[in-house]
Amino acid sequence: MKSLNEELARRKAGHLYRTRRVLQGPQSVEPVVDGRRCLAFCSNDYLGLANHPQVVEALQRGAAEYGAGSGAAHLVSGHTAAHHALEEELAAFTGQPRALLFSTGYMANLGVVTALAGRGDTVFEDRLNHASLLDAGLLSGARMRRYPHADTQVLDAWLQEAAGERLIVSDGVFSMDGDLAPLPALCELARRHGAWLVIDDAHGLGVIGATGGGTLEHFGLGSADVPVLVGTLGKAFGTCGAFVAGSEELIETLIQTARTYIYTTAPPPAVAEATRASLRLVRTEGWRRAHLRGLIERFRRGAAQLGLPLMPSLSPIQPLLIGDSARALRLSERLLERGILISAIRPPTVPKGTARLRITFSAAHSEAHVDRLLETLADLMPERP
Repeated sequence: MKSLNEELARRKAGHLYRTRRVLQGPQSVEPVVDGRRCLAFCSNDYLGLANHPQVVEALQRGAAEYGAGSGAAHLVSGHTAAHHALEEELAAFTGQPRALLFSTGYMANLGVVTALAGRGDTVFEDRLNHASLLDAGLLSGARMRRYPHADTQVLDAWLQEAAGERLIVSDGVFSMDGDLAPLPALCELARRHGAWLVIDDAHGLGVIGATGGGTLEHFGLGSADVPVLVGTLGKAFGTCGAFVAGSEELIETLIQTARTYIYTTAPPPAVAEATRASLRLVRTEGWRRAHLRGLIERFRRGAAQLGLPLMPSLSPIQPLLIGDSARALRLSERLLERGILISAIRPPTVPKGTARLRITFSAAHSEAHVDRLLETLADLMPERP
C-alpha cells in the first residue's frame, strides 16, 4: 500500500504542498484572511459582482421563494422556474438557441465531452487546457491527443490522420497564462475537417469583448462558429455553477446522455436567481469592463517599467513568471507579510520550471490598489534565491 505520509513529505520537500487560508466575510478585494485584512489579487471575481447588493438581494429573495436547495436532479423534480429562466437568458446572452445548466464547470466539461466522443473517436486538446477538459478527454474513452499550445499547424496535420468523430477542445482564455486561444484558426480547422469545436470560455465570458461576449466577440465570431460553448458562473458572474450553450439538438443530447447532468442534484434555485441578477449587471454595466481594462493596462505599463517578467496577456489574468517553485512560494509569503494576497502557482498545475504568481484583477480594484501592488513588487522582486 502506498504511504500517504511519504507522498505528502515529497510534496513538502519539493515546495509543491498546498494549503488553505480561511477567509472571513464576503468576497472582496480587501478580505480578512486568517484573521488579517489584506489586499487580494487572486480572485476570479473579475467584475466585482460576488457581493453586489442586487445579486445578494436576488439570492435572498430566491431562498425565500424556493428554499435552500433544489431537492433533486433536474430530470426528477429539481428543475425550477428559476433554472429555466436563467437557461433562456444565458442562451440569449450567448446568441445560441439553448443553454443547459450544470452544477460546476468541471461537470459541464466532463458531461459535454463524454457525451460527444467515445471509443473510436479522437479528442484533440491544447496542452495547456484546464484540468477538467483534460480529464473529460481521458474519461470519454476516445483517443486523446494534446497538441502543443496554440499550434494549429500540428493540429491540422493530426486532424487529417484521425478517424471517427473528431473533437477540438480548447479554453477560450487559458486560466494560468491569461492568453487567448487562436479561435479563428480553430473555427476554420473545425469547419474544414468536419470536427466538433468545444470552447470553454470560463475566463472570457462577461469580461472579454465590448459587451462581455467573451473570446467569440473579441474575434468577431458568431455562435455558429463555435457549436459548443461552455461558460462558468463563478468568475465574472460572481455566483457558482456552469452552462453549455448550443443548438437545440446538442442540448437535448446532453439532457439524454450527459451523466454529470443526469445523475446529480440541480443547483439551488436561489443561486439561479442571483445569477439572473448578475447577468443583468454584466449586460448593462459596461463601465465595469472599461475600468478593468484600464487597471490591466496600468499594471502592465508599470510592470514593463520595472522590468517584471509578465507573460503576454490582455485578460484579467496577469501571470508573473518566477520559474522556481521555492522562490514563487517565498515571494507569495513575502507579499502576504506586506498585506497582499497572491497565490503561487506551481507544478503540476503549470509545467515544471514555470512556477508563477497568478495575479488577477477585478473591477472592484482601484488605481491606488494597482500602484500599491507595483510598489511592493518593486521592493521584493530584486530578491534572489
